[in-house]
Amino acid sequence: MMHQLRFLGLLLAVSAPALAQMPAAPSAGLAPLTVEKIMRDQAQWLGTAPSNVYWGEDGRTIYFNWNPEKNRRDSLYQVAAGSAGAPRKVSPREQRELPASSGEYDQAYTRKVYEKEGDIYLLDLKTRKVRRVTNTAERETDPTFAMRGRMVSYVRAQNLYTWDPVTGETTQRTDFRKGSKPANGQPTDKSERFLRAQQLALFDVIRQKDQDRLARERQQKALARLRPKAIWIGQQSIDNLQLSPDGRYVTYTLVQEPASEKVALVPSFVTASGFTEDISTRTKVGAPQTAYELGVYDLARDTTFVLGYRELKGLDEQPAYRKEYQLPAKAPMPADSAKAAATKASQPKPATELRRVQPFGPFWSEDGQRAFLVVRSADNKDRWIVALTPVSQKITLLDRQRDEAWINGPGIGYGAGNVGWMPDNRRIWFQSEETGYSHLYTVDVTSGQKKALTSGKFEVQKAELSRDKKTWYLTANATHPGVQHFYHLPLEGGTLRQITTRDGANEATVSPDGRQLAVRYSYTNKPWELYLMDNKPGAKMRQLTHSTTPEFESYAWRDPEIITIKARDGADVYARLYRPANPTAQGPAVIFVHGAGYLQNAHKWWSQYSREYMFHNLLVDKGYTVLDIDYRGSAGYGRDVRTGIYRYMGGKDLTDHVDGAKLLAEKYGVSAQRIGIYGGSYGGFITLMAMFTQPDVFRAGAALRSVTDWAHYNHGYTDNILNEPYNDSVAYARSSPIYYANGLKGALLMCHGMVDTNVHFQDIVRLSQRLIELKKENWELAVYPVEDHGFVEPSSWTDEYKRILKLFETNLKPGSPATGGASSGGN
Repeated sequence: MMHQLRFLGLLLAVSAPALAQMPAAPSAGLAPLTVEKIMRDQAQWLGTAPSNVYWGEDGRTIYFNWNPEKNRRDSLYQVAAGSAGAPRKVSPREQRELPASSGEYDQAYTRKVYEKEGDIYLLDLKTRKVRRVTNTAERETDPTFAMRGRMVSYVRAQNLYTWDPVTGETTQRTDFRKGSKPANGQPTDKSERFLRAQQLALFDVIRQKDQDRLARERQQKALARLRPKAIWIGQQSIDNLQLSPDGRYVTYTLVQEPASEKVALVPSFVTASGFTEDISTRTKVGAPQTAYELGVYDLARDTTFVLGYRELKGLDEQPAYRKEYQLPAKAPMPADSAKAAATKASQPKPATELRRVQPFGPFWSEDGQRAFLVVRSADNKDRWIVALTPVSQKITLLDRQRDEAWINGPGIGYGAGNVGWMPDNRRIWFQSEETGYSHLYTVDVTSGQKKALTSGKFEVQKAELSRDKKTWYLTANATHPGVQHFYHLPLEGGTLRQITTRDGANEATVSPDGRQLAVRYSYTNKPWELYLMDNKPGAKMRQLTHSTTPEFESYAWRDPEIITIKARDGADVYARLYRPANPTAQGPAVIFVHGAGYLQNAHKWWSQYSREYMFHNLLVDKGYTVLDIDYRGSAGYGRDVRTGIYRYMGGKDLTDHVDGAKLLAEKYGVSAQRIGIYGGSYGGFITLMAMFTQPDVFRAGAALRSVTDWAHYNHGYTDNILNEPYNDSVAYARSSPIYYANGLKGALLMCHGMVDTNVHFQDIVRLSQRLIELKKENWELAVYPVEDHGFVEPSSWTDEYKRILKLFETNLKPGSPATGGASSGGN
């Protein structure tokens, strides 16, 4: 099947013979790399790394997903922690008998409750006996211990149930019902009420029957007094059902979906049916969003209420950017216009606009005496932590984090974040970017006193309390932004004790008894493997898996240098630098732009961009210098880098790449006339901005699955950075490549999957039409009919990277055009 398209006579995908890889000898002693080799099925030639690591409940077995047999999918494996035996595959029968890896433990860690295949189970950790709590066709979810551990609660069909392990009795605790409460047979219309009163007054038989009905209803209500109150929720839905530890309150989140929203459709052309099929995807940024409220059902009073937040500090505080759009004040009225002044004074002032919020929680202390909520503003510029007192329907502010850009960061995210109660049941712990880096804090719910447990110019990326509640287990990049180690920290803060020692990334999972660590470890040129070590500083790591293939190991994969680029505003920008052993003076260079926006790639562990990493080795074999930059907006470097793209994507994130290109020319002997750029998703967006707005810096660019107009992307990501398009149109205009397409001079290759449900194919089609109308000729578009945002098929990867390689070989190598428009290689 042909997968080439033509737009008004421009050849957008070059023929297969023209894509033949140009031969070049690799560095001495290295097995030659080809695009076909590195873009093959990764499981077949690289190997599949272990993932989803967890300990068995007995603390003697480690489970993980793995694929040493090179099958189409990973399988569950296990390895004994106390022996030197090899990992073995877990049989389907064994898997059925295993408890779920997730679940909740009671306070003493003697029992675990979990969901498996839609039913609820209770595991006794001492006897290893499992009790099945439910066995129904309906799905039960969200199991937890309730009533201070005496019962198990779970959710079925948006209602809360409890199960008593002693008696085996199941009790329905809530009765949420869709729609409006019935009128109890009483007419609501005035004329109907008149007629009813007339009938009862005129006819004894009717009056007696009505009294009998009311008596029966009273008797039925008395007999059913132990049943839960019927709560009518209209067209809303219920989420996050919880029973308070004392059993008095049921809390729940009321979810109101927008009344109407237009969803973008993505057509799939290559289907099993032979017909084009539409895929329903998402709304676009600025569309109406879901609303959330916290409801509380007081069982003791048999009443419900919805929590209010009007007293939250800053709830009426509007974002600073709004001031740029305020209209200038009108000219003052003449001083002698008393009547007009009086009229103006009598007009009511506009009500203060309160921002919408979303509550998370409540989180109850282990003694059941206290609770707190995390509340996020819908615009993500505020996060409040508040104490909740259900009996008085009051909240008390404990901590407010305000960011005029947006709230995020390790351990913070977009939800409740990493939060919990300290062992004293008086203090809350949480993570915050208050200092510009995500660190661990506590706050006292009675005094409001706040304390930082960690500090410094590094990020706490993960934090959890040990089971004995005496030690913090942290993952942090304290030694270098591109290195992740596992640490111990005393409960009340103090000195970090580094446990792991190898540079790279150390993802540690602690055994149930706290004595051992299952560590998923990788280095820059060594993919992830599973190791075992004692949970103490400097302990020896024993490798449990070997995943890479002999073919992969036959090549000496490079360990790129981590450098810093001094950006024009003085910031230090980290990057990976790949250099030939004997670089050619005034040779070519390629700059790679990682995707995802908030992601880190200039680090010392195996990149999630494994194909790109291998492609960079191939480019170096061919004489290119390669630079891979953690531009502004990247993860791992704190708040200022994270938010450096606020209201201007294509600003500092792009100039970081321009400054990188300048460094290549000034320090590393690269020709300023032979620099290319490429990347996917956000990297594709930056490539377009580079080719359109910095045409004299970048000679050629490959933009893959690119955002071309941020007004067409999703709300969750875009609104945080650029606000809504109708409120901050300036941010969208200066951040969207489609407005700058007229600046294209160099050779541009664009590649896009036609069933991309993330960055829609419509994005690249709109830009193509723009380039056609601008009469640009030095561009091409290759389309991939069966690919989503992340490519899957090796044939698609191979085709795409052959085109990228040919683009650079044609335009950046000696003999390619040095001035004016460059050829893209189309014919």
